[in-house]
Amino acid sequence: MEKRSNKYYLTLSLKEYANGETESAKELGIEFDNHDEIFGIIEKIKAKNIFANESEAVQFALGLKLFTEIKLKNRKNPLFEELNEVFPVFMKKLKSL
Repeated sequence: MEKRSNKYYLTLSLKEYANGETESAKELGIEFDNHDEIFGIIEKIKAKNIFANESEAVQFALGLKLFTEIKLKNRKNPLFEELNEVFPVFMKKLKSL
């Protein structure tokens, strides 16, 4: 039986370069699956007030969910060996806040 997952589409737009230029800005759109409902996770992270502002909370939650889903799908990849021991500790700490 195949596990069901939520389907997302994410658009990332470069609005302005560090030097102030806006010409030739870039955009990327990707489709991806995630077992969690990411909007709910974002709200939970924002409610914890662990970052300076809501934008940082959203960035953290989104980055974390994108990263952890790939890590889960590739858990036997040698790239993640060191993280497999410490990451559960980090997640427990985050959830306890």
